[in-house]
Amino acid sequence: MLESDKIMFEIYKEGAYGERYHVVYFTELDDHDKDKEIDRALAGEHFYDGFIRNDQSEEAKEILESVLQRLNEGDVVETSEVSHLLANYLA
Repeated sequence: MLESDKIMFEIYKEGAYGERYHVVYFTELDDHDKDKEIDRALAGEHFYDGFIRNDQSEEAKEILESVLQRLNEGDVVETSEVSHLLANYLA
């Protein structure tokens, strides 16, 4: 699989007051946002990362958004569950 056929992402928990979970799609960042978003992710607590296939990225992003919603509502989500949910979309 070519690098252009996949999207690198990370789910992280922000270290600031809110401690909310976020996802960043590193390979989709433009030069304007790149440094700021990378700095935010590095300052946070790593939860999960990987590569999703570009041809099914919309479906994978919907799954990631639902995982974020659950995490931010206080649900316990294991990384193994995220892997299972994304199994058909990981590169």
